[in-house]
Amino acid sequence: MKGLMMDVPLLIPSLISHAARCHAEVEICSATVEGPMHRYNWGACYARVQRLAGALESLGVEPGDRVATLAWNGYRHLELYYGVPGMGAVCHTINPRLFKEQIAYIINHAADRFIFVDLTFVSLLEEMLDEIGGVEGFIILTDEDHMPETTLRNTLCYETLLAAETPDFTWPDLDERTASALCYTSGTTGNPKGTLYSHRSTVLHSLGILIASFALNGNDVVLPVVPMFHVQSWGIPHAAPLVGAKLVFNGPHFDGETLQKLFAEEQVTVSLGVPTIWLGLLDYLRSSGKRVDSLRMLISGGAAPPLSMIEAYETDYGVPINHGWGMTETSPVAAAGINPRRLAGLDAEARIKEKLKQGQALYGVEMKIVDDDGNRLAHDGKASGELHVRGPWVTSGYFEDEAATADAFDAEGWFRTGDVVAIEPDHHIVITDRSKDLIKSGGEWISSIDLENTAMGHPDVAEAAAISMPHPKWGERPLLVVVARDGAEPTKDDVIDYLRDKIVSWWLPDDVVFASEIPHTATGKISKLTLRETYKDYVLPTAE
Repeated sequence: MKGLMMDVPLLIPSLISHAARCHAEVEICSATVEGPMHRYNWGACYARVQRLAGALESLGVEPGDRVATLAWNGYRHLELYYGVPGMGAVCHTINPRLFKEQIAYIINHAADRFIFVDLTFVSLLEEMLDEIGGVEGFIILTDEDHMPETTLRNTLCYETLLAAETPDFTWPDLDERTASALCYTSGTTGNPKGTLYSHRSTVLHSLGILIASFALNGNDVVLPVVPMFHVQSWGIPHAAPLVGAKLVFNGPHFDGETLQKLFAEEQVTVSLGVPTIWLGLLDYLRSSGKRVDSLRMLISGGAAPPLSMIEAYETDYGVPINHGWGMTETSPVAAAGINPRRLAGLDAEARIKEKLKQGQALYGVEMKIVDDDGNRLAHDGKASGELHVRGPWVTSGYFEDEAATADAFDAEGWFRTGDVVAIEPDHHIVITDRSKDLIKSGGEWISSIDLENTAMGHPDVAEAAAISMPHPKWGERPLLVVVARDGAEPTKDDVIDYLRDKIVSWWLPDDVVFASEIPHTATGKISKLTLRETYKDYVLPTAE
């Protein structure tokens, strides 16, 4: 017997239409690329989203087509988050921090028909125009007064495009499992891999993070520093309208001075970002003597925050930090915060140490850990194994990539995260290591394998190995260990100069050391475990 309840699909337009009905006057303000702050509200945003959906139809965009964005956090990007999937297409957010070859690969693999681009990134697309011939046109996210001269083909002005439409678009009756958004991993091994979200997964993820320990409410003013091109800005653009929170966007500005000013002027109560951002803000607060008294909470993710940073914010500024864990493949939030019952009764020092953990699993997300043979391990907080997850907002496969999909799931269909963790009895997780020897710098992954292979292209390098080293600002930074070819005497500058135009700048190693040999395992692989032990007391020059 089935229940007698209405079968109403969970669709992304329902999130913003709810805000337009119930929270129409709540403000959204954005720092813009052009300069001034832009202000409107959820009601006006919804009207423009409807215009955008109509404009996409006028451009000939069909259901299922991929429409890309290359943009900062801002009100126009927010409109794309809703207008593109709402009319049935797929909103493909592109990370501009990737190397140009990766961006070109992503655009071509996704078969993007149109790209909506901020002024900042017009020149980037111009440089790769010949490599992305399948893109039909480019819509520049500005008004006619700021339209640039460009070699991009078939360019249109975003504001002109919207002005030609009316705010009365009728949303199609989509299946809630219809694809809504596409986000590629950063290509830690091989080519980037695409995670294809659905309307259903996005709505459920929005509800999931609202009941997490950092739950938002209608009194909140939320500033997501985490980029909208990076895993849907951790779900905030979809969750905020559900409770009628005010949104503040920092646009292209990530420095401590600008963030503190936005916090003070807009009375921001919650902000989200990677530890690198919060360390930069902390440095500014200390040097300027200014404060962030409006904040009730900072949310940190992407990498483990340093203990000293948590202590400084909580002790000196009265701002608690909550930690979260997730991946592109988990929409992204799968665990967040420490259950308040665990913090009750703890002294300040113990409470802060608890917050170094990656958080408690959210409702809807199941977790297990397994050993190298796939056997389940106990959730006792002591055993460590590879973390596997499943749930309604966890990917079931990579977009148009059967090989990568085959490697990403266990025999029971759980997603293999690659993180090695301990799970406590109440499902708090603690990351103890990372598989595949990835290096996580400022919340972004660096592939040690790709870095090594590129370095070994240098004519004087016989072998190279990259390992992660602790860094007070970035969490981890790469150290490159090099064996020179017989008779050659390369220097650190030689190697880094060789790498400079072959990898993105933030992948460049912070130091290069030379060794007579690199240790190997019995199967001939580089022994990273041995290397880490050899250099455990080494301090990077940038960390001193």
